[in-house]
Amino acid sequence: MERIEKLIDNLPPMDLMRSEKMTLVQLIIPVESAHRAISYLGELGLLQFRDLNSERSPFQRTFVNQVKRCGEMSRKLRFFKDQISKAGLLSSVHPVVEPDLELEELEIQLAEHEHELIEMNSNSEKLRVTYNELLEFKLVLQKACGFLLPSSNHAVAEERELTENIYSNDDYVETASLLEQETRPADQSGLRFISGIICKSKALRFERMLFRATRGNMLFNQAPAGEEIMDPLSAEMVEKTVFVVHFSGEQARTKILKICEAFGANCYPVPDDISKQRQITREVSSHLSELETTLDAGIRHRNKALTSIGYHLTQWTSMVRREKAVYDTLNMLNFDVTKKCLVGEGWCPIFAKAQIQEALQRATFDSSSQVGIIFHVMDAVESPPTYFRTNHFTNAYQEIVDAYGVARYQEANPAVYTVVTFPFLFAVMFGDWGHGICLLLGALKLGSFMEMLFGGRYVLLLMSLFSIYCGLIYNEFFSVPFHIFGGSAYKCRDVTCSDAKSAGLIKFRDPYPFGVDPSWRGSRSELPFLNSLKMKMSILLGVAQMNLGIILSYFNARFFRSSLDIRYQFVPQMIFLNSLFGYLSLLIIIKWCTGSQADLYHVMIYMFLSPTDDLGENELFWGQRPLQIVLLLLALVAVPWMLFPKPFILKKLHSERFQGRTYGLLGSSEFDLDVEPDSARDHHEEFNFSEVFVHQMIHSIEFVLGAVSNTASYLRLWALSLAHSELSTVFYEKVLLLAWGYDNIVIRLIGLAVFAFATAFILLMMETLSAFLHALRLHWVEFQNKFYHGDGYKFKPFSFALITDDDD
Repeated sequence: MERIEKLIDNLPPMDLMRSEKMTLVQLIIPVESAHRAISYLGELGLLQFRDLNSERSPFQRTFVNQVKRCGEMSRKLRFFKDQISKAGLLSSVHPVVEPDLELEELEIQLAEHEHELIEMNSNSEKLRVTYNELLEFKLVLQKACGFLLPSSNHAVAEERELTENIYSNDDYVETASLLEQETRPADQSGLRFISGIICKSKALRFERMLFRATRGNMLFNQAPAGEEIMDPLSAEMVEKTVFVVHFSGEQARTKILKICEAFGANCYPVPDDISKQRQITREVSSHLSELETTLDAGIRHRNKALTSIGYHLTQWTSMVRREKAVYDTLNMLNFDVTKKCLVGEGWCPIFAKAQIQEALQRATFDSSSQVGIIFHVMDAVESPPTYFRTNHFTNAYQEIVDAYGVARYQEANPAVYTVVTFPFLFAVMFGDWGHGICLLLGALKLGSFMEMLFGGRYVLLLMSLFSIYCGLIYNEFFSVPFHIFGGSAYKCRDVTCSDAKSAGLIKFRDPYPFGVDPSWRGSRSELPFLNSLKMKMSILLGVAQMNLGIILSYFNARFFRSSLDIRYQFVPQMIFLNSLFGYLSLLIIIKWCTGSQADLYHVMIYMFLSPTDDLGENELFWGQRPLQIVLLLLALVAVPWMLFPKPFILKKLHSERFQGRTYGLLGSSEFDLDVEPDSARDHHEEFNFSEVFVHQMIHSIEFVLGAVSNTASYLRLWALSLAHSELSTVFYEKVLLLAWGYDNIVIRLIGLAVFAFATAFILLMMETLSAFLHALRLHWVEFQNKFYHGDGYKFKPFSFALITDDDD
């Protein structure tokens, strides 16, 4: 035993097996070098600061004004980015690298650029409104003149108001109807009109409202404007309609103008004289061409300014984010008594201490500080953060584990084994080397898309490779078997294997060298054979993975020097699990090797009901009955072994510790072993025996019941594998082969399209998601609950590389 322990102690440490060793450090930084020191630490990205001002609000902290300034600059940069996007310009892919700017210089530059852009936008908006008004006036002149008949009796042109043209007669009585007015001469009538333009979508409601307001005493003419006009509010091009309303009386005029205002209709004056109409049209067209030239010049000037800003936008954004992050971090530090130094605390990996000290020395030198930065290690009371060094490949699997819970500091990391076991268990449920090749192509071709899913490209890659491997074992290529590794070992007794009643297949040569013999396909015994194979294989895989979890709990207990957990948790758990389900796995292997016809259901059931009865034809090896009795007794003994000793030993050690009889134990390993690894109680806290006992009882009952339910849960490997295989068979036989039986190219193409659709969307998408989720559950629940606490917190260092857009 001592040799085994020495061998385990001499094993090289694994980077992923346990999190990096962390240490709590304190920094005493002179004020003049504080900013540069924090900047260098942000570039290094290996120190997680603790907030020493957590009791203060953000507005009570020392560098709140600098943070506000950075926030204001971030707002301006977002404004520039929005303006560039609206203008349809692209930020420079290769930004111009300027020499380092001071924050004050950048702040002045951004304020100047913002003021210039706002002024240009304001001028452009005013010009655009004027342009729209002139364009609408031009359209009204063009369209409204067709509704107005020139009067031969009107010889003298009179000045009209800007908003309307009025043909009036002071002797006219307002109560006369329009019909009567139209029969009068033009010079004696009181007929007036208002012309304007309105959105096409409002024209019908506008006409109805005018009709109701004037009680039908109006004549409404309209025509499409023929051009789309930009809406100044929404900046979208909208269709408009030109209208002319003929009415009579001052009261009607007032109502119509109010309705026009309510509907957002713009009214424009149209003179009755044709010469004046032509003159105004020429003037409007001239103004429009001038405004177009001015607008184009303004847009070019604005785009030039935005392009210039776009060259530096990336660098400016990065600089402001870094400055804001630095000041946010400085706000986590405290001033010392003299107010000349800042005091900070934080966690860092032990391997990074030399790099941090070197960065602090550079900061002192570059800031020309007369006083160096003090860096020293502190004793920590709370648990350190958890930090695993990962790469692009292992990071995805670490994220899968962390989604359940971040590992406690330096406990065994399931991600080491998840790299292999997760894609393998997925492939057991998804085994088809045709579908596996499709997944492999997806992993190779759709890499950029899968990178969005927590870097899942490598997860998909291994899932596809293991699916191809398991598909070769199942001998399924889109549910079709192939003689890849040689000829079959069986031949049919009858004309076709499906017609056989009992022994359909006869073995006539050595077994098929790899995987399932293709001759099982289509035989009467295909389903019973594959069911038996996959169900037993699922139990073997489940028991193996659960044993791995319990073994990892031993390494945890040994690492944390908790001998109580080894003696009263690891040992009885191994005995209980393997006395029942380890024994079942042994029977499965023996039955496979000997070809016995023993009924394992009968063996396991009567192992509990009548363990002393003779097994008869179900006996697989000599001494099986006494072995079953011994294993059953061991399983029964293991339950109280888990339940009772540990709480009483903890109570005894606690009473001895505080009664002063065993001060010698304080430095010994036994004292360090007596505290549960999952206990966060302070050493001086009063020992609550009932709480500890109930916790241990719950833990024991959970394990005993979980041993049964978890083993049964692994049967999902068999169920999903069978479902996937049968679905593939149905789509192949009932869709593709059925369509191929018709001598019609259209039906064949339709059958091929349906088969491809079903394969892609059901088997490759839905089944992939289903198998992924089931494999996830097997790891989170059945595997990790044997050893993994997952109540730690992740190491989040101050690093410029980790700053995202959300930090603005």
